Amino acid sequence: MGQQHPANLDVVTGAFSYSGAAITAALLATGRRVRTLTGHPDRAQTGTPVEVRPLDFDDPTGLVDSLRGAQTLYNTYWVRFPRGRINHDVAGANCRTLFHAARTAGVDRIVHLSITHPDIASPYPYFRGKALAERALAETGISYAVLRPAILFGGDGVLLNNIAWLLRRFPIFAVGGTGGYPVRPIHVDDLARLCVAAGASDVTSITDAVGPERPSFLDLVRTIAEAVRSRARIVPVPETLIPPLAAALGLALRDVLLTAEEYRAMAAGLADTEGPTTGTVRLSEWIASNADALGIRYASEISRHFR
Repeated sequence: MGQQHPANLDVVTGAFSYSGAAITAALLATGRRVRTLTGHPDRAQTGTPVEVRPLDFDDPTGLVDSLRGAQTLYNTYWVRFPRGRINHDVAGANCRTLFHAARTAGVDRIVHLSITHPDIASPYPYFRGKALAERALAETGISYAVLRPAILFGGDGVLLNNIAWLLRRFPIFAVGGTGGYPVRPIHVDDLARLCVAAGASDVTSITDAVGPERPSFLDLVRTIAEAVRSRARIVPVPETLIPPLAAALGLALRDVLLTAEEYRAMAAGLADTEGPTTGTVRLSEWIASNADALGIRYASEISRHFR
């Protein structure tokens, strides 16, 4: 690598969020020092070994200062859905600002979390924005690695927990169409392990971060239902009904349960990949071993990030 960083310092965006927390824990376990850039500095626990700096894209000079001295930047920053003035185009531009600040600061390497099947020509803004962020990263000239997960599970993940919550509390669970579209989840700790290994390398790479199992969405719901002993009927409905049903339920929960884009992209097969398995934790085994806790409480995306 280009520069010497005797302090063994890495920067993680969002070290107190989901994937960022897993990456941070993995780095600390190897003896690395971690600094985070975060929009939620209030989440830092007393006595945390993580140094906290603000993630302010309107202050490029401050970003450079906060990145200076770091060997590797682990970027988990993104937005799941548009809110206020922030949409996927803005998120892509923010990534570009961050990557160029890292170059100016002399960061040796960037490990960036993307998504399976990013495409600049995608009809889905999320996937298009991720592709633009990857292009911005490549343009910096910094050594980098891109990890492309589809769906994460483990820890305090939202998706599987909330499927279980619905199955525990409602008599009917609607699945769009046949539900035959496959998904390829990876455990968040497997993703963190891949990120840390990528950070220790100097090879520019792009890797699908996917687990060893690829059930259909219908089979995933059935597996969760069986694990939590749900009596809900799993009912196929026309695909066009899923977005409005999810929106209505999200309104009742004061949350965003599932966006129309997320559902349509999953139904189009974008949560699956033919790539080789890079995770080790088996989804079915994890569901079985965590069934007692899964879905006991609803996990609100809005509360985690905006309230």
